[in-house]
Amino acid sequence: MLLANLVEGMTIGSLYALMALGLSLVYGILRVLDIANAGAYTLGAYVGVLTWRLTSSWWLALLAGAAVASGLGWLLQRHLYVPILASGPIVPLIASIGVFTALEEAYRLLFGPYILKLPARIPLPTVRIAGTVVSGVQLLVLMVAVAAFAGIALLLDRTRTGLAWRATAQDRETAEAMGIDVGAVTGRIFLLGYALAAAAGVLVAIHYNAVSPTMGDMPAYKMLAIIVLGGLGSPFGTVAASLLIGLVETFVAAYVGFLLPRDAIAFAALILILLLRPQGLFARGVAAR
Repeated sequence: MLLANLVEGMTIGSLYALMALGLSLVYGILRVLDIANAGAYTLGAYVGVLTWRLTSSWWLALLAGAAVASGLGWLLQRHLYVPILASGPIVPLIASIGVFTALEEAYRLLFGPYILKLPARIPLPTVRIAGTVVSGVQLLVLMVAVAAFAGIALLLDRTRTGLAWRATAQDRETAEAMGIDVGAVTGRIFLLGYALAAAAGVLVAIHYNAVSPTMGDMPAYKMLAIIVLGGLGSPFGTVAASLLIGLVETFVAAYVGFLLPRDAIAFAALILILLLRPQGLFARGVAAR
């Protein structure tokens, strides 16, 4: 039971990290809480279902979901957030909540209020570790998450794009004065962040074999809890906080779940940790990674 809960907690935490990384990166650059990112999570799941029905391919579903959602992120950045950034952080936050609500209603109108299935067959073996079964879907989630985390770490630390991201996060005006195309940097952040959220949506659809218009409601709240817990705008802190929340949820639900609903555990952990460490667990900002 201990090892099984550990594997499930790491799987759930990896999904949370994929969901929240985009929100963390956008906050690190723009200081804006982009709740509409949770709409990209649901969009990825729906595009994944449609692609799987056409092709019966889980990896095409994953790529299509990420590609369509990244396009949504670019459009929102260019035509929504850029024109209103000068209004302060509250106006973009309210706008993002409105976009998220509108997207949910659009999904309900287009696909109906019912649960759609994504029974994809994952060509990965079921692994037994000390008597604990690790399914192919769990292996897929962990593999995608590790690849994404490693790619982002290399991008931030080893490339000119990552240097431009960190410089813009540290001081937007100075970065622009030094010749960095801040608009292009912001656009790439939205492309990446929305693609990651959509990939998480497709993986959740495969993992639970269910997609619904409101599946982004709880992740929208949990993403906020996770990036606050990890230190606002810190990608490393976001990943660490996501894994911590996934493990805490799984173990508490397994052993004392009758005391507290699973979805409330993340917020209880957030309150407890912030009482002890108000600044979050890790350094803030993309510049601090």
